[in-house]
Amino acid sequence: MTDFLAADIGAESGRVVAGRLAGDRIALHVLHRFPTGPVSLPEGLRADMVGAHRGILEGIRRAADAGFLPASLGIDTWGVSFALLDAEGALLGLPIHYRDPGIADRSADFAATVSSTELFAATGTQDLPFNTSVVLHGLRRAPWFPAADRLLMLPDLLAYWLTGSATVERTNASTTQLFDPESDDWAWPVIDRLGLPQRLFRTPLVSPGRLIGHARPELTSGVIRDNAFGVVAVGSHDTASAVAAVPAAGTRWGYISSGTWSLVGVERDTPLKTPEARAARLANEVGVGGRIRLLRNVMGLWLIQECRRWWEAQGDPVDYDRLSQEAAAAPALAAWFDPDHPLLFPPGDMPARIRQLSREAGFPVPDSRGAVVRAAVDSLALKYRYVVDLISSVTGEPVDTVHVVGGGARNAVLCQATADACNRTVVAGPVEATALGNLLVQADAAGLIDGLDTIRDVVRRSFAVERYEPTADRHRWDDAYERFLDLVADTPRPA
Repeated sequence: MTDFLAADIGAESGRVVAGRLAGDRIALHVLHRFPTGPVSLPEGLRADMVGAHRGILEGIRRAADAGFLPASLGIDTWGVSFALLDAEGALLGLPIHYRDPGIADRSADFAATVSSTELFAATGTQDLPFNTSVVLHGLRRAPWFPAADRLLMLPDLLAYWLTGSATVERTNASTTQLFDPESDDWAWPVIDRLGLPQRLFRTPLVSPGRLIGHARPELTSGVIRDNAFGVVAVGSHDTASAVAAVPAAGTRWGYISSGTWSLVGVERDTPLKTPEARAARLANEVGVGGRIRLLRNVMGLWLIQECRRWWEAQGDPVDYDRLSQEAAAAPALAAWFDPDHPLLFPPGDMPARIRQLSREAGFPVPDSRGAVVRAAVDSLALKYRYVVDLISSVTGEPVDTVHVVGGGARNAVLCQATADACNRTVVAGPVEATALGNLLVQADAAGLIDGLDTIRDVVRRSFAVERYEPTADRHRWDDAYERFLDLVADTPRPA
């Protein structure tokens, strides 16, 4: 038996998970959960990386207390967000959170500098207002910017604080709109065009499975055996780790990595940079094993998370299980909207926004918590079908089965709605796919398993999944989908 640790840092919460590999099976033990939400400072919304670092150290301590002897640790976070360090390696302020309202102001002249066509040809990445490229370009005029000496993505920053070794892992770098998945290197012409100093990108790029370094002795002395605690690069973009743990075999399958965001896509051998892929706003991101994740970002469980937070702030606390029960009791397809509407992106009164968009779409206003959540669920399911159909149309390759991994896999209402909307089999699970992919990449690096196919075989052997088949109410969902397409007229319809 061999133990590994995964530090999985999400936009709402983080966790340190131990994985014990015994033969061709792995068992998970969640050691520590901690909040990772943004902090509001006078200068804006910032990512609390100090809190995440503290949470990782506490997780390491709890691993030792629980009798685990980890061979290594891997770190994953969301993509896009980054840190800047000075020449001495000191952090130049907490990283800007991707929901910071000031991003729009900083990115006002970005589109005038470089066209989306040029960006997609160079990077194969979709245009998003919070892309690293946009935010970094907007920071050039900050008075402190000349002191910036290197850029690290968030998992790289956390690994640097643990080990003192600075690297940039490729799966997360590929979310920046500054990386070329074809050359497997930074997109230097784009970097130059944006007027960004090349020194920021001189940190060595590494791929999943590479040893970054060993934890500093003062952090692990008396906690980890021999102080030889390795930190290994994994799929440090959480979606890369999650997709590595999709328990799929063969072809003709797609995935939804369902968390705060929903990443909807397929896995390919090579990037796809066609005009059709650009028009569909698809992104080519690097995956584990050198695969390409062709995907599109869709607003995810954020809609429900923010509803719950708002209700709790108004003195009406409710847990997710109760919300799921109330949504299941509400009628399906009573109202829907485009879940990627800009109104839904920032924090705030999410229930009121959902009611507003439902009313504007011509539906009765959801009048209860369950009806609000059901409208969000049905809207997500319809958007999933749209993206799956669009990807299939662009690639010319059918998708017969949709794998849902991550937190959304435990939401039976969402999974059944997805099967109904997509008219495809949905396979839900595992919930802890991101931690699993993180852990099993470390096992691969240690020589205990052999490659991506074996990783997925271990997942299939270790965890049960739930299957959801489309219901007989086909015409109702198809009619709703035709009406839904009118709400997303900014991008092409699937062929």
